[in-house]
Amino acid sequence: MTEEKANRKNPTDSKIKVKVGDMIDIKSGLEKGKKGKVVIVRENSVIVEIGRNTKKDEPINTVVNHKNYKLIK
Repeated sequence: MTEEKANRKNPTDSKIKVKVGDMIDIKSGLEKGKKGKVVIVRENSVIVEIGRNTKKDEPINTVVNHKNYKLIK
């Protein structure tokens, strides 16, 4: 019984296909069509830097679900 559980793959493992530093294209949401660099990879989403605030010199980040982006090669 425990061997069966160990052999099963976690379904979220197949969704995670990016690494920190990869460039992605956002497919849906408020930031649709924008490109950004992956800053943090989470279980269900990624945090992406989509630009910089020139006045405060801070990054502009957004959270994107794994199903709402496409990896740019």
